[in-house]
Amino acid sequence: MELRVQEGRAVLAGHDGAEEREVDPRSLPLGAGLADALHEWAKVAEAVLRADSASEAPAGELVTRRGRQLAVRLAADMGTSVEFTDPVTGESQRVEAPSPEEEARGRHAATSTATGLSAVPGVGQHASVVDEPTPWGTGLTVTVFTAAVVAVTVVSLSLGLNETSGWLAVLANALVVGGISPSVWLGRKVPVWRWVSYGVVVGVVAAWVALLAALL
Repeated sequence: MELRVQEGRAVLAGHDGAEEREVDPRSLPLGAGLADALHEWAKVAEAVLRADSASEAPAGELVTRRGRQLAVRLAADMGTSVEFTDPVTGESQRVEAPSPEEEARGRHAATSTATGLSAVPGVGQHASVVDEPTPWGTGLTVTVFTAAVVAVTVVSLSLGLNETSGWLAVLANALVVGGISPSVWLGRKVPVWRWVSYGVVVGVVAAWVALLAALL
């Protein structure tokens, strides 16, 4: 089995005797959080390579070390050796399943590496693999501000279109919601953008309530 990065995703590749097959780690019975950690690491590696910062020692070394640690966890969960392909250097390395003592030490080292990755400029936003205190004050402020902007925008647009046609206002609202829904859905778990996503949802709902109150 080979662990590699492909288009910002962690991929496990292996031969079934006839041809090579690639699978998503989430489709395998891995330990808690391992599949998500693999994809998070792949996003970080992709961001580092895209920013041309792989040649910088701290970023490249941290990505390599984190990937090797995850490969060790993967080998332990699967009970078999894993071929780890370093996304920074392209080199491959066989990782054997560790003993319980080695696995415990590896998890401690992985936490330290994840913390280091979160401090690398341009990569920290992807490396949210360590629990941190929730910034409720700042986050809710962003949510309230976003909600106010969205509500005022939607209400102004809808009232202006309603003077022409009520159905046109309804259609515009449907298009707005349909257009922003994918971004809101994807951003709901991203540490910073989730507050903006919450604000968009609250703003749209508030705008609809205000419009119903004005039209009834």
